[in-house]
Parts: sequence; C-alpha cells; structure tokens
Amino acid sequence: MNYVSFSPHFPSNYLPFCTNLKRMGVNLLGLADANYDDLRPELKSSLTEYYRVSDAHRYDELVRALGYFTFRYGKIDRLESHNEYWLESDARLRTDFNIPGLRNEDLALIKRKSGMKRQFVKAGIPVARGQVARSLQEACTLADEVGYPLIAKPDVGVGAARTYKIHNSSELERFFAETPAVDTIFEEFVQGSIETFDGLVDQDGRVVFYSSMVYSTGVMEIVNQGLDFWYYMLREIPKDLVKVGEKLVKVYGLRERFFHFEFFRTPQGKLIGLEVNMRPPGGLTTDMFNYANDIDIYREYANIVVNNRFEAQVTRPYFCAYVGRKFINRYRHDQAGVMAAFPGKVVHHERISGVFSAAIGDYGFLVRSPEREEIMQIITWILEKE
Repeated sequence: MNYVSFSPHFPSNYLPFCTNLKRMGVNLLGLADANYDDLRPELKSSLTEYYRVSDAHRYDELVRALGYFTFRYGKIDRLESHNEYWLESDARLRTDFNIPGLRNEDLALIKRKSGMKRQFVKAGIPVARGQVARSLQEACTLADEVGYPLIAKPDVGVGAARTYKIHNSSELERFFAETPAVDTIFEEFVQGSIETFDGLVDQDGRVVFYSSMVYSTGVMEIVNQGLDFWYYMLREIPKDLVKVGEKLVKVYGLRERFFHFEFFRTPQGKLIGLEVNMRPPGGLTTDMFNYANDIDIYREYANIVVNNRFEAQVTRPYFCAYVGRKFINRYRHDQAGVMAAFPGKVVHHERISGVFSAAIGDYGFLVRSPEREEIMQIITWILEKE
C-alpha cells in the first residue's frame, strides 16, 4: 500500500500515525515543505521517501510531488494529513489522483457551517435557527425572528476564529460596517454546555471507537476573552449523544476516518447540533484517547487502514482531562509543583504550539483519574491564580 502522509511532521504528537503505518508494512511517503534535516529521527526512519516542496500552499508543486510518487511507486492508495488546515488540499489531490477518501464534492457540507446545518437537519438533529446573511437587512430580519443576542461567524472557518456575540441592532450595524465582506452565518444564541462525539470509522462506515468530551466553556469565549481552558473525557457516554452521533456519521457516509462533532446540551437536556470536523479532535486529544482507555489509537488507525480491523478493548477506566495555562497569567503553583502534587495523575505535559495556543493555552497538562471529583480538584488546583 502506498500512503502519502501530507505534512507528517505537524503536529508533533501525530508522529505515531506514521510509525504505526510503517510497522504495518505500509509504504509511507512524506510530503511537506519542511526541511528533511529538521524532521525527527523516528519520522525519517518511518518514511520510504520524503518529497520537499518549496511551499505546501502551491498546488502545482503538490501535483508534481504526487506525480513523482506515482511514477516511482505506482498508484497512490491513500493520502492524509489528519489536519483541518490541509483538508481542502487533501481533497483536491485525492480528486485529481483518484485516491479514496473525501473529495472536492464533499467539502461544501464539511467546510461550510451552512452545509453542516443542512446535514444535521437531514440526520434529524435540531440546530440553532440561523442563516447566511449577506446584508444588514437580511441580518435584521433574522434578528426580528429569533431575537438578540446573535452569534456571527464565518461560514467557512475553523473553531471560534472571528466569531462574535452581537447583543443589539447597534452592534449589528457596526459589525457590517467594520467586518470584511465574507459569507457570514448568523444564528440565535443557544444557552448550554458543549459536548462532543468523537471517534473513528472503519472502511465499511462502522463506528469502531467513540468518545466524548465536555468543555469548560465555549471556544468563542476562550478566544475572545482570553480565558483558561480545560476539558475532560467522559467515562460513560450519554446514549442520546451516541445515537445522534452515529446518525450523523451515516448521513455523511464516512469511511476510514476520524471525526469530531460538537453539540450544545441545553439546561433542559436537549442536544443541538453545532458543527462537524472530519479529522481527529485537535491538540493532544488523540493522546487523551490512549490515556483514558489504555489503548493505542494510532496503532488501531493503522490497523483499520491495512486490515480493516479495530482490536483494542475500550473500557474507559479513566476520566482524562486537558488543562491549559496561558503565559499572561500568574499561577500559584509552578510546573514542578503540579507534578509533585499529583504523582501518577499528571500523565503528560508540554508547551503548546502557537498555532493552537489562542484556543487551548500556551502550556498543557494531561491528567487522569477514575473519579470525576478528583479530576475537577486537580483542574482547579492547576489553574489557581496568585
């Protein structure tokens, strides 16, 4: 099997995707614009060959790279970056080289929030009322229908980037006067906590692994207000969440792919569809899958690709939490103090790449415990300010 790993060096915690594919006998071909000498030794040893382009944003260079790989090794069987940033490039290359996976025609329902909304509805999942509004008049008409506050966000965008809460007509007018002219979707404000349905689908479209996370607050508030961020994985996944999540997988027709779906849980217990992402959850979440379950999700992904089998036993023995700190804050306990206070509970910690730090913090700790109460105590202790 010829598998092209696009941008195999980033993020760094995705290295095990490559090492495990190599162990499964995959002919792994690396493609990126990073210098070969800067790649980690474990990555170099996993790659049959590495093709460096001068700029990974230049599609003509990517096409030449795949043309070279095809000439040298034969048909490309898979191409994947596992990265939201390269999702469109992945799909375009798969389309042009007839590689299985998401193609150009799939992107409108994956990248556009208006497209996601249609898919939620198709799956029978309630959504916030809203629409793409290209004029102040259209947005005012929506506001008259659903009331304030309104949430405004780019129809095509990642996370909470350029997402705003608009409280009245004056703010709405200012938004249209000051914001660049891009397709913007406006929605009613939904009160609730965010729950996710995350997992992996095999080649036949079966959900072979799933998990769920609860966030401390919405990503919009974290980015716009500079708040600390934490989230944790549940040991017991709500049945209604599993039901709607599996419906959404079927509606999208996913195959051999990770997914990350987000929902609001209202105070009344109702699930409202928020957005979908057809890649692993970001940050260190794939490592959290492993710590929460004592499995190797990277190996199991490779096993799905090569053998269409998922063999790990998932029992969810731990709650696992990510706790993010921001360098602008002064915390009562330093890193050494955190490690000393919770021996065996802090399973990993590292500095977070600047690409992700606005959303999840500059430094992250992973902690686990069988008890939710202990997890919450550790989170509070780590984030205690001076």
